[in-house]
Amino acid sequence: MSAYVHDTQFFTRRTAVLVAIIALHVLILYALVTGLMQKAIRLAAPPIQTQIVRQVHKHLPPPPPPPPQLVQPHVQVPPPIIQINVPAAEQSHAITVTKHVVAAPPAPPPAPPAVFTPLGEGRNFPATQNYYPESSMRLGEQGTAIVEVCVGANGRLTSRPRLVRTSGSPRLDRAALRYARATSGHWIPEKRNGVPINYCGQLPIKFQLNDF
Repeated sequence: MSAYVHDTQFFTRRTAVLVAIIALHVLILYALVTGLMQKAIRLAAPPIQTQIVRQVHKHLPPPPPPPPQLVQPHVQVPPPIIQINVPAAEQSHAITVTKHVVAAPPAPPPAPPAVFTPLGEGRNFPATQNYYPESSMRLGEQGTAIVEVCVGANGRLTSRPRLVRTSGSPRLDRAALRYARATSGHWIPEKRNGVPINYCGQLPIKFQLNDF
């Protein structure tokens, strides 16, 4: 019997809890249906109001026109005529100074062109054949070497002779330089208007075998 009473109490409590849960759901559904929730949302966040502002265009008045440009007329005024009476020149007793310009002397006549007397061979001038190397003669070597010589006003060489062009044989070139040095003191110097001067020129020295 006590067990039955205990089960009856447990069933009564469980039924009451279920009834309460069902009632709570019914209230929530009722509130949704009746719009209580919407009213609560409106109270919490009021609706946003927008206002359209129209832009007002101001019409500015046009700028004033430029002032007119006045053109001043050009008036030609003739120059005044002025008459000046100049008295006649009176006889003056002032001293008059007269300048005499002396003419410059005439330019001297141009100097006559200089007359040159060329360089020449003097007394006892050496012969080329005397400086012909015997070895070159045996070998039949021939040729012409050109040597530069500088002769002073006294007929002597002022510097060592210099080989300008070879004869093709070193032996003949050395013989040509010996011959040029041997000519020192045997030259007739070049002259300008009869006055001896220094002169540098090229001397051709030819070595040639004579046919007997």
